[in-house]
Amino acid sequence: MRARISQDHSKLNADTIAECIKPMVESNPSFKIKLVINEVQAQFRYTTTYRKAWMANQKAIEKVYAYRKYELVPDVQILHRIFWSFPPCIRAFRHCKPLVQVDGTHLYGKYKGALLVVVAQDGNQNILPIGFAIVEGETADGWHFFLENLLKHVVTQDGVGIIFDRHESINAAIRRSNGQWEPPKASHMYCIRHIGANFLRRFKTPYLHKLVIRMGYSRTESEFNIHFERLRQRGEVHTDWLNEIPREKWVLVYDGGHRWDHMTTTLVEFINSVLKGARNLPITALVRATYFLLAKLFARKGCEAYAQKKAGHIFSEAVTTRLQSNEQASRNLFVAVFDRRNETFLVQDNIDWRCYVEDVYKINELCKVYKKEFGVIGNESMWRIYRGLKLIPNPNLKRIIRGRPKSTLFLNEMDRREMRRTQCCTLCRSESHSRRICPNAPRSSSQG
Repeated sequence: MRARISQDHSKLNADTIAECIKPMVESNPSFKIKLVINEVQAQFRYTTTYRKAWMANQKAIEKVYAYRKYELVPDVQILHRIFWSFPPCIRAFRHCKPLVQVDGTHLYGKYKGALLVVVAQDGNQNILPIGFAIVEGETADGWHFFLENLLKHVVTQDGVGIIFDRHESINAAIRRSNGQWEPPKASHMYCIRHIGANFLRRFKTPYLHKLVIRMGYSRTESEFNIHFERLRQRGEVHTDWLNEIPREKWVLVYDGGHRWDHMTTTLVEFINSVLKGARNLPITALVRATYFLLAKLFARKGCEAYAQKKAGHIFSEAVTTRLQSNEQASRNLFVAVFDRRNETFLVQDNIDWRCYVEDVYKINELCKVYKKEFGVIGNESMWRIYRGLKLIPNPNLKRIIRGRPKSTLFLNEMDRREMRRTQCCTLCRSESHSRRICPNAPRSSSQG
């Protein structure tokens, strides 16, 4: 018989609900509070409040993942920072594009901090997280710790590019790396969306924001010069500001091929959004969430890659689709006319484009990305007993504000695609002035 408890029952408190939802926390600690309310309704025919459900969820997480307060004894050490990656990810990066994107996002659990993430991309445009870190914040020391371990354990080959958001802390960390993120070892570049956001914040000119973005995406020097001259005509202060940033850091035509057509940090920002539900969890639960997320990703993408290889594909699906469309749009023969009257022509077959395709886009290389699988984690009762130091959270980072921390950030200049439409004169169609003050307006004879 299903239990029935009235809404004013004194025993149905947060502790009781926490015991009820412990199995849910053990299987998936990042579920939404709405599921707690539904579970209580299903078991007790009781619709609890959101506040009580949230408190019960926090208590259940604390019980499952053992938040404890330790005395300062010799065998206890405060955890300041942690970096982790997994062997399949480290091996997979050797067969991905030699490019990484890094970004940080805030934690909103019991303790303050930042989650730093680095992602790569395989030859089929799949996003692959390859490293994580939890630090006290997006500080120069935190980023130096992250980048140092990234070079030591994951990015071990030369010629790798790194794209980030031009955060001053990352720049400071790169300057402290003793040239490890400088050519020929590596090349660091900026996200064009953040360049545009910084420009918009500096000059408050939304109608020039899109022009700066076009400059960054320029594929030829002539295209860049056209946009640059248009911006200079609207004020040399704008171009002077951009000239302070080396062009190889933000313009596609000057990047030397290190960007692989990636202009933003949207890949790593997407992973941050995927991990949003896990960013309020203890560190052990967060590491566990990343492990199972990547294990599932490797299993699914590995099956897809080997199925394509078995079907006889030579290149990845994304590249094959693009090559087919380009091949259909191109001409089958190259014809050079020397003398039309005497019908003298030079006819050649089109070049063999296959020799220009990088190995990273080939199906054999894609299969190597997911060749090493994640191992199965056994039951915790069968683990070896840990006899090392006991790590505790930094008490200085504990949140003192009661209630649930905010998990959603407000939009800034970068997140708004267009703050307002470009101001354009309805008479001469020029920008930055209106019809009322148009200098090209026809003047009457009485006005001289």
